[in-house]
Amino acid sequence: MKNSTPKFIFITGGVVSSLGKGLASASLASLFISRGFKVRLRKLDPYLNVDPGTMSPYQHGECFVTDDGAETDLDLGHYERFTGVNSRKSDNVTTGKIYSQVLKKERRGDYLGATIQVIPHVTDAIKKFIISDISDEDFMFCEIGGTVGDIESLPFIEAIRQLRNELGKENTCFVHVTLLPFINAAKELKTKPTQHSVKELQGMGIQPDILLCRTEMNIPEDQKKKIAQFCNVKEQAVIEAIDVNSIYEVPIAYNEAGFDKEILDYFSLYDEKSPDLSAWKKIISIQRSSEGEVNIGIVGKYTSIIDSYKSLIEAITHGGIANKTKINLVWIDSENIDNVSNCFKDVHGIIVPGGFGERGSDGKILAINYARSNKIPFLGICLGMQLAVIEFARNVMNYKEASSTEFGTSKFPIISLLTEWQTKKGKEKRDILSEYGGTMRLGSYECHLKQNSKIFDIYKNDKIHERHRHRYEVNLDLCDKFDESGMNFAGMSPDNILPETLELTDHPWFIAVQFHPELKSRPFQPHPLFVSFIKASLNQSRLL
Repeated sequence: MKNSTPKFIFITGGVVSSLGKGLASASLASLFISRGFKVRLRKLDPYLNVDPGTMSPYQHGECFVTDDGAETDLDLGHYERFTGVNSRKSDNVTTGKIYSQVLKKERRGDYLGATIQVIPHVTDAIKKFIISDISDEDFMFCEIGGTVGDIESLPFIEAIRQLRNELGKENTCFVHVTLLPFINAAKELKTKPTQHSVKELQGMGIQPDILLCRTEMNIPEDQKKKIAQFCNVKEQAVIEAIDVNSIYEVPIAYNEAGFDKEILDYFSLYDEKSPDLSAWKKIISIQRSSEGEVNIGIVGKYTSIIDSYKSLIEAITHGGIANKTKINLVWIDSENIDNVSNCFKDVHGIIVPGGFGERGSDGKILAINYARSNKIPFLGICLGMQLAVIEFARNVMNYKEASSTEFGTSKFPIISLLTEWQTKKGKEKRDILSEYGGTMRLGSYECHLKQNSKIFDIYKNDKIHERHRHRYEVNLDLCDKFDESGMNFAGMSPDNILPETLELTDHPWFIAVQFHPELKSRPFQPHPLFVSFIKASLNQSRLL
C-alpha cells in the first residue's frame, strides 16, 4: 500500500490511567510491520513540561533518549523495541512544547495582532505536529497521553477531531482503550466504566471506531454485544485485550483477537497474508523454558518505581533471552545498604545504572567496591561509570578525597562538569547559566574502542554509536595513572578527549560505560553488552 496520505490511527485511553496505550500502540504497529507495511509512531503528552528531561523519575518514569537527542516519554522505548523503527524529535510533543511554540510566534508578531486562543491556534499547532515530517509511511500511530475526561488532554482530543474532518474518515481511525473491571463479589466483568468513557469521548465529538478492552479474563459474547450496542460500534470491533504473562506475548494475543485485521477491514485494505509472528513465538518459547537462572542486583535510588528503569529492565530481559536464561531482578535501594555482604549474598551480577545527584551515591560506591573486590560481574552505566572511577581512585589508588563536582566542591575532581564538546556542527559550549534542561550531552555519539580490550571483543567493532544523557565527564588529565593501576579506558570519543568506557584488567567482567546501552536493545537484537553481562553472571551462578 502506497498512498500520498498515510492512514492515521489515533489511540486514546479511558476509565483509568496506566492501561498500556503505549504497549498497545507498539504491539499493533509491530503486527503491521510483520505484514510488510511501513509505520511510524508518535506520542502526544498532555503535561505542561516542555519535555520529560527535568521531570523526576518518581513522577514520570524514565526519560527515553532518541538518536537525535530528544528527551522523550518512556513509551517511545516501547515503540522502538517492538518495531525496530528509531524514534525522532518529531515523534513526541507535550502541551508545554506546543504552548511555548505558540507563545513565541505571538511574541514575534506572527499572528498579526490576533487574539490567541486554544481554538484555532493551539489546535492548529497540534495538527501541524501530527502531520509533519512524514515521508512514505503507510500507517501513522498517534497515542494521546492521559485519560479521556482530563482537562489537560482536551486540546489534543479537539485536534484529532478536526483532523478526522480534514483528512476524511477513510484516512483516520479512532481506537479507544478501556478497562473492563472484574468485580469479585458479583463474579462478573462490568461494562459500565467503558460505556461512560465512550460517552465522555462522544461528548467531545469523537465516536471511537474500535474498542480495545483490557480485561483479566475472556469477555463473554453477551458482554461484547452489550458493549457494542451501548458504545455504537460493531461487535467485531470490540477487541479483547486479556492480561498475559509477558509483554512479548501481546502482539500474538492481539493478532489472535483480530485487532490488526479489524483495522485493515476498517480501511477496506484486504491483506490475505498473515503476519509472520515466528520471532515473537520463539521469544515466548525461550522465556517459558529457560535453561539457566541468574539473580541480577540493580542498585539505584528510584527502585520503588521500576518504570524509572524500564529500558534497563527490558535490556536485561533481552540478554536473558539471548542466553536462554531466566532473570530474577533484585532491587537494592542505594540509600539503605547497611550490611553489604547480606545485600549481595545471592546476587550473580551487579548493575549500577544512571542517575543524578549525590543522594544514594555512597551506597552505589559500596556496591561497586563489593563487585570489584569479590570478582562479581559488574556493569556501570553513566553515573555508574563515574562512581566506579571514584571508587577505584579512593580504594585502589588511595586518593581518598576523589569525588565529583556534581556533589559539591572536590579537592580531587576526578569527575567534573562538561563545558564543551565536539559535534558534527562544530564545538558546542555551555556554562552555569545554560538552561538546566539543555545542559547535557544528548543523543547518539561515536566512540572508538581499543582492539586489545574486552569491550572490543564484545562489540566486535572498533567504532560504535551509543546514546548519551549526562552533564559530567571523567577528568582525562588523571586517566594515565588509572591505566597504570589496572583501570583501562578502552573507549574514547573520536577526538580522544572524553572517556566513554572502562574495564578492569584483573577482573573477569567489570565494565562501565558513559552512555546508555539499554536504550538501543531490542528483543530481536539484544545489546551485546547485556548479552555478555548475563553470560558472565550465569557463569558466576555456577561457581556459587
